[in-house]
This record gives sequence, structure tokens and C-alpha cells, in this order.
Amino acid sequence: MADHSAAVLAQIQRHQGEAVSLLQAMIARQAKGEAAVQDLVAERLAACGGQVERLIYEPTSVPLIDEFATSATAARGERQSVVARFPTTGSARSLLVFAHPDGEPLPDVTGWQRPPFAGIIEAGRIHGWGVADDLAGVAAAIFAMEAIAAAGIVLDGEVIVASTPSKRHARGISAVLHHGYSADAALYLHPAESGLGMVEIKAFASGQLEFSIELDGRPPETTEPAHTAFAHQGVNALDKAMALLAALTALDNERARRVHHPLLEAAVGRSSNIMVSALQFGDLQEFARLPPSLSFSGTVTFPPSERLETVQAEVETAVAAASNTDPWLRAHPPRLTWLSGVSGMEVPTTDPLYRLVAAAVEQIAGVTPHVNPMHTSSDIRNPAVQKGIPALGLGPLCGDLTVGGGHDEWVDVSDYIRSIKVAALAILHWCEGSPT
Repeated sequence: MADHSAAVLAQIQRHQGEAVSLLQAMIARQAKGEAAVQDLVAERLAACGGQVERLIYEPTSVPLIDEFATSATAARGERQSVVARFPTTGSARSLLVFAHPDGEPLPDVTGWQRPPFAGIIEAGRIHGWGVADDLAGVAAAIFAMEAIAAAGIVLDGEVIVASTPSKRHARGISAVLHHGYSADAALYLHPAESGLGMVEIKAFASGQLEFSIELDGRPPETTEPAHTAFAHQGVNALDKAMALLAALTALDNERARRVHHPLLEAAVGRSSNIMVSALQFGDLQEFARLPPSLSFSGTVTFPPSERLETVQAEVETAVAAASNTDPWLRAHPPRLTWLSGVSGMEVPTTDPLYRLVAAAVEQIAGVTPHVNPMHTSSDIRNPAVQKGIPALGLGPLCGDLTVGGGHDEWVDVSDYIRSIKVAALAILHWCEGSPT
């Protein structure tokens, strides 16, 4: 096994310039859209021996387990996943390696200080649209398999590489799994949004729910254009919303006392949160008029030990109880809408997959990795939740992500090369490679 590892690592080291060129080519393709990126992915995977299938699917038609999204939040329209199976000599453990080729929508990029599709390298960082989210992950999967093939190795276990859309509930990896693809374990290649690089492994994802609550008020009965003098004769929806917000705050505090997970407690001091983050009420041009309604929205996070529907029921009960104490809300019940929801997952550090990946990181990066439990709603949950497949995520150092409001998104070039080496070692060691 050591000889196989050495041969593959040598391939990556000798051809690291080509690995960077591949990532630059993908950045350039991003300007032409997702299909252009996927064409390049399919070409490269086929060229190194993969049996490539283009899986066309409609996100809203993919069956889900412990996950949902309303029509307003779900992606619509046909999407394409590129899936490649690699030949195997036996029946050793199989591995699904996946990443997503789709980035943020392409808006006005005038805020960028560098050309977003040129793959400019400065100070050891490669900049480009979608490079950290998640072109570097797709490129790392491709180049790892190219290095294994170039070293003349046919694996005893099957490797499946999938480039699958993910953004805005695109459900690409779920579509792949429900199309019949499966494996004994999964590796999600994605740069570390935390800014810690490969010192962290994604082995934990909290669940998350998004909700919206709408409630009615009643403007005063007057033909006067200004309502202030009549305000006491109306019902201010903001006053009524305060009771609901107080109930959610009380539930949030009660859950903080009751719901615990050691990883989350160690990282941020609590294991669940309810956060109201948006409120729509009134007109900034009409200060003297009482609006007829109000809506507010927010999110709930919860650890993998809790069921999605259990958390929903707790929120519903709290809203209903607060409404029943107020005559107006009792007669005009608030409307709670669940917009989206995903359940959590966890792979323990004692799992063989975690030990193997952690050892590869230590060998290549020279650091002892730890679990970062703060990746809420991460795609690592999908193989575990959908098919019971343990999944881990890891990737190189990155920063200024577009999805987080940054610009000139970047990935550290040296860490990108290290991530390819780690992925290749994980593939080799999990699938028991043998020389041809």
C-alpha cells in the first residue's frame, strides 16, 4: 500500500501545475454557466477511465427523507449531475466522492478587484468566481482520480465521482443516490468556509428549519389618510407579533437548557438556537398609517439527536399557546409556514472512515484535524440521511466567499494541492488499491 501511495503522491507533486490549470479552466467555464463546467468535468473523468453518465433530473421531483423545501425556496428546472464509475478488480469497500459545480448566480461583479473568471494567482491564492464554492472540490476529485490512473492503479473497491448541483435546494447528490448509486462511505470535497483549511473535518451537521409567520392587524375605521389619532381604535399587528416573539424567545431559552450535544456545547456554548432574522411591516413612506398585516421569518438549528418533525411541533405548540392567550390572535390565528428543513447527521471520530481521513490529513498537511460542528445544513448529511452512508467533508483553505457577501473569492494554492493528495490517499486506502 505504501508503494501505491508514493506513486500517486509523486504524480500529483510532479503535475501540480496541471492541477492548477484544471481549476483555472473550470473558473473560466463558470462564465459560460453550469453546463459548460459539467462538460469539462465529464471530459476529464472519461479520459481517466471513468464510465460517465449524465443524470438529468428535476430538483422538485427528487424524493427526500427528513428534508423539505417549499416551491418558493426550491430550485426549479432541469439540472444535470455528472457521475463516473471507475473500474474495480474486486469487491473491497466502495467510496462516493462528490462536490458541487454550481456557484452563486452571476450578478454584477464590479465590486471585484480581479477578473472573476481569469483564475488570477496572487500571493499564493487563486481567485475566481465559485473557486471556493465549490470548483476546487470538483477539481480535486478529478485530479485525484487522474493521478491514480496515471500511476497504473486499478482499485479493488469501486469509486464513484459525482459532480452534483447543490445551491438553493438543487438536490443533486440526493438525485444521484435515488437514481441507484450507492457506496460504503462518502467523501464531500469542499473548501473550509471557516477559514481553517484541512485542520478541520466536517463530520457533523446540525439540522435547520426555516419558517415564516404572518399575522393580521386592523387599521382604524376612518377615511382620514393619517391614522395616528385613531390608533387606539385599530389593532397594531406589531403589538401582537411581540407576544409571538416573546413565546419563541422563551422556547429558545428552554431548549438551550434542555437540548445538549457535547461538540456544539464546546464550540459555542449551546446546541440549539431560534433566530428571527427578517420582519416585513409597514411602508417607509407612510409613517402615519397602520399596516393591515405583518410577517417575520427566521431559522431554527438543532443537533442530529433531534428529529425534524419534533422541533417543528415544539415551535407550532409555542405559537399556538401564545395565540390562545390573546383574544385577537385567538380569533385571527397567525399563519406559520415552514419554508425548508433539513435534518442533521454525525460521524463519530471512532468511525473507520474518520480515522482514515484524519490519518491522511496528518500525513499530508502535518496537522491533527478536529471536527468542526458548525456546518449547519451541510451536504455531508445527504448520504447519511438518504441512504445511511457515513460521509465526511474536507477541503483547502479559502476565503472571501461570494455566498457570504465577499468578493475576490479565493483558495490557497498549496492547500489545494494538499487537498488533492489527501483525497487520493483516502480513496486508495479505503478502496485497497492494487498495481496493474
